[in-house]
Amino acid sequence: MPKAYWISTYRAVSNPDKLAAYAQLAGPAITAGGGRFLARGLPAKVYEAGLEQRTVLIEFDSVAQAVATHDSAAYGAALDALGDGAEREIRIVEGV
Repeated sequence: MPKAYWISTYRAVSNPDKLAAYAQLAGPAITAGGGRFLARGLPAKVYEAGLEQRTVLIEFDSVAQAVATHDSAAYGAALDALGDGAEREIRIVEGV
């Protein structure tokens, strides 16, 4: 079964306190769901139409595991804490 990768990019952070509250809840929820943080932060270098945005890369054993973690009550609590504190995008991509 191919691994899955959860990729989050942050277009804007309007409330750092809400983002911090989200992070305190999201990290444990994601690791409890089997996620392994591989990278997070600003890009070291961007090319082509790349944007200088905070990016988080998390590995899961499967797409189903990543989706279940995102849809879990624990991660839902993290999303509630974030509210409108950041504009971001999340993608779950199946590995090759």
